[in-house]
Amino acid sequence: MPELPVPPEGLDLLDPGLFARDAFWPVFAWLRRNAPVHRHPEPDGPGFWVVSRYRDIAAVYADAETFSSRYGMRLDSDPGAVEAVAQRMLIVSDAPDHTRLKRVLQRSFGPSAMPRMEELVRGVVAEVVGEAAETGEVDFIDVAKKIPNHVVCALMGIPREDREWIGGITTDAFESEDEAERSGAHGEIFLYFADLLHERRARPGDDFVSVIATERRAADVPGGERPLTDEEIIFNCNGVLAGANETTRYSAAGGVLALARDPGQWELLRAAGPAGASAAAEEILRWTTPGVHALRTVMRPAQVGGVRVEPGDRVTLWNVSANRDEEVFDRPGRFLADRTPNRHIAFGHGPHLCLGARLARLELSAFVAELTRRVERIELTGDPVYNASNFTWGLRRLPVRLSPARIPAPA
Repeated sequence: MPELPVPPEGLDLLDPGLFARDAFWPVFAWLRRNAPVHRHPEPDGPGFWVVSRYRDIAAVYADAETFSSRYGMRLDSDPGAVEAVAQRMLIVSDAPDHTRLKRVLQRSFGPSAMPRMEELVRGVVAEVVGEAAETGEVDFIDVAKKIPNHVVCALMGIPREDREWIGGITTDAFESEDEAERSGAHGEIFLYFADLLHERRARPGDDFVSVIATERRAADVPGGERPLTDEEIIFNCNGVLAGANETTRYSAAGGVLALARDPGQWELLRAAGPAGASAAAEEILRWTTPGVHALRTVMRPAQVGGVRVEPGDRVTLWNVSANRDEEVFDRPGRFLADRTPNRHIAFGHGPHLCLGARLARLELSAFVAELTRRVERIELTGDPVYNASNFTWGLRRLPVRLSPARIPAPA
């Protein structure tokens, strides 16, 4: 078989610069065409499989018995830290523990919680976007991060005075390039939630932590299963906090950048009004895909895209590549605000579909609707800057000028 040409930026998905330069899209396009299941070397390890096609990624996500989450869900995981939380933290657990954890945790994010969430989200979005429109020139990252942080902190019962700190430490825990800094940040979050859990047991409210903390009997828990332990509550509060913050922040900012670069799509979206917000939110999620990759560990001999994988092998699923797959999406390299259907997998797929997907969609739809109502024009005033992560990726800086729209006075 002749040697395949090297991709434009080389093929080192462990190179943080590839992501800081926003230069990885051609690499994945090359992989989908030439090596959809590719063995990637590691400087100090056995290597791992890179799966880049939508259909192969979806198949691996769907087969949780063959492809395990309990041994880590990102490439640079600390094995000791993963072992400490495995089968007790939702994102690093397999059935039956994963099923039990998700059934309890999703009570605060399911359909019955939607009316409360909608009211909260709309209030936060109106305040944050309105303030940005009046200010005019902003770094939109400062705007975007307020929405999910305020919403999830309110849902979890985190006091207002702690919210800025908790947002910052969450970013350190999941995005720092230094493993020691990430571990230290996780430790601080665990200690914070241990204290909050103690307070909610003494003085419960109607927030997420209170509800879980006061389910002390199996009869109180969906399915009659045992209540969560204190450690399970603390570990999963950390996970909920991170998932809720990162996806919406990076997606909202990336959506603004896409619309600033394509005024035609912005005008189309403004003309559609609130009715176009839902489709635009889905396209923003596809286009940005903040959750870059997910890791799975092979439990038994299997085939992925016609390639044999063995027990113990690590398989990485690159969501950013699946969401630009030419087999699935028409003109995948274009941002189309009214794209339908839109079968993206920004939230994963199968049993591990993101717990907060419903909340993130609600936030983004409300954000798009309010942005088109309050803003007439979006202009870049400087160069966007991206973070250097192959796990959770997005904009670190986005200087823009927002021209406020004329809002009709109430009748």
